[in-house]
Amino acid sequence: MKRYLDFENDVEKIENQINELNINDPGFKNEKNTLLEKKNNILKKKYSNLSAWQKVQVSRHPDRPHSIDYINFIFQNIIFLHGDKKYADDNAIIGCLASLLGQSVIIIGTEKGNSMDSRLKHNFGMAKPEGYRKAQRLMMLADKFDLPVITFVDTAGAFPGKEAEERGQSESIASSILTSLKINSPIISVVIGEGGSGGAIALATADRVLMLEHSIYSVISPEGCASILWRSSDFIQKAAENLKLTAEDCLHNEIIDSIIKEVPGGAHRFPEEQAMMLKKELVTNIENLKLVSGDVRKNLRNEKFLNMTSNS
Repeated sequence: MKRYLDFENDVEKIENQINELNINDPGFKNEKNTLLEKKNNILKKKYSNLSAWQKVQVSRHPDRPHSIDYINFIFQNIIFLHGDKKYADDNAIIGCLASLLGQSVIIIGTEKGNSMDSRLKHNFGMAKPEGYRKAQRLMMLADKFDLPVITFVDTAGAFPGKEAEERGQSESIASSILTSLKINSPIISVVIGEGGSGGAIALATADRVLMLEHSIYSVISPEGCASILWRSSDFIQKAAENLKLTAEDCLHNEIIDSIIKEVPGGAHRFPEEQAMMLKKELVTNIENLKLVSGDVRKNLRNEKFLNMTSNS
């Protein structure tokens, strides 16, 4: 069953009309093609002019491809790696060794899950300290063997529970950022859905930070912002606008390096097609980063983030 967002009523009506067509009707094919063309035009128009809040809704769509989907669509010879070798294996962050057109890479991604069981297993993509320490371990492994690191970011934020704080949540996030700045391996980070606060930047301190067109990247959620500033959920849409959390806003403010276009209707409608578009961008960025020596690349990466903090 397809799930529609509140601004997609027109699309839902047309798809219902398509489903009600009689396949035995002589004009079935022509009528279906007419309705499909009408639907595609509506999707193209709507998704070319989404508000900040609508982009938040798209970024959280339950059918939007997650890290595990992109890993399976894009990479080959996947070997999953587990645990931080200190405490436990945090399923909110997944990691693997894989190949991309013959190039071995290390992949790290926050994973939300796509069913109630898998969401509980992955803690809705909210990582604990052991998750970030697993990420650090994989980054250092990549550095040892001179492998590119690709990270997929899709999290509302790090897990805020008592046990996470007791095990050093803030330290583990800071150490992940530090590790990202210390290694020589090229790092490419892609915000594929939500990029929430420190939980996101722990995996998004990279040579190249990319965002899918309808993903978001912000220090706090619109709901959290509205509750703090206005003490009311009535201002969520206003908060989304003021946070400047869209890919266009982040590119304008030089928080990210480029935007990856999404197919009309969003990545959740055409996940395999979106994965191929992302694959092309990953290959291009890896090739470009490999033209620069590890030391130069690391220095440029550090400069980039130091300039952000000095200009903020």
